[in-house]
Amino acid sequence: MPGDLVVWFFVGLELATFGLLFLAFAFTKLMQPVVFAVGQASLDQTVGAINTLLLISASACAAHTLANVRAGRHRAATHWLGAALLLGLGFLFFKSREYMDKWQAGVDFASNDFYMLWTILTGFHFMHVVAGCVIFALLLHPVSRGRYNAQDCNALESGCVFWHMVDLLWIVLFPLVYLLV
Repeated sequence: MPGDLVVWFFVGLELATFGLLFLAFAFTKLMQPVVFAVGQASLDQTVGAINTLLLISASACAAHTLANVRAGRHRAATHWLGAALLLGLGFLFFKSREYMDKWQAGVDFASNDFYMLWTILTGFHFMHVVAGCVIFALLLHPVSRGRYNAQDCNALESGCVFWHMVDLLWIVLFPLVYLLV
């Protein structure tokens, strides 16, 4: 498997944690369908879809980064990794605006169970996107210097594995929280 075993262990723990949060969201939604329907109707599905495209595109860029490193094309790899980082930052920008809009409308963590779980799920995911962007930023310099190659790109693979997990979590989170009524 690409990357460090520790990263895979971490990914497994994070997937289990999010799995429990997803179950809590689904169970609470069954118990309070009206609260959740009103809460979901207040979310901007277009921004959620844009964020989905940003994360999926960032994952594609991360994959292109690895492919170019393995082919010895470090300049192209640097561009792809920079694009992945910018796309991740785009997600953070749109998600921050969404939080700000909710806060300005008087919605917060304590408004009701929907917004509490929305804040926990999306906030926890937001922190993971921040971590992924930091990882990409830290990897950018070594990639640009040709530090990694086909035989030695473990750190880069680990960073990409982490990012793909972040992407996968959003692919579940977006329809669960924003679309399924």
